[in-house]
Amino acid sequence: MSAQELDINQTLDHVAQSLKAILESRNIQDPIMIGIHTGGVWVAQQLHQRLNLNEPLGTLNISFYRDDFTRIGIHPQVQPSTLPLSVDGRHIILVDDVLYTGRTIRAAFNELFDYGRPASIMLAVLVERDGRELPIQADAVGQHVSLKAGEQIKLQGPEPLTLTTTQA
Repeated sequence: MSAQELDINQTLDHVAQSLKAILESRNIQDPIMIGIHTGGVWVAQQLHQRLNLNEPLGTLNISFYRDDFTRIGIHPQVQPSTLPLSVDGRHIILVDDVLYTGRTIRAAFNELFDYGRPASIMLAVLVERDGRELPIQADAVGQHVSLKAGEQIKLQGPEPLTLTTTQA
């Protein structure tokens, strides 16, 4: 499936339904949802509403945990992470927009563990694509997309949320 064929609302509904089933099967009550800046926060806001979660939404900025500073540099407008509750012993739903190499998620894990030791972390992504470099997989996936060599997929938003595919 290409980004142009992706229905964002239907895809968000699919992720929310998958998460609901996982939470029910694991008997998890009141998880903390945390979105990764920037696209993951936009997706998390939508999922938080669809799941009607009680706990406030957290945001995670992984800029200082990335392993590609030499290639992309440090973003001059780094926003702080906001975790309204302690993560110690809590079940976390970590949300990102696109799962590609796995390096963003690795960086997010590093930052989360600096805040404490969660009971568990579930990963939810809007889109998963080929090209994993680290052994990371999502628990809840909206859609899997196959891209041609050199293509990138990017979420734009927050209103409206749209996916675009571009040549790198």
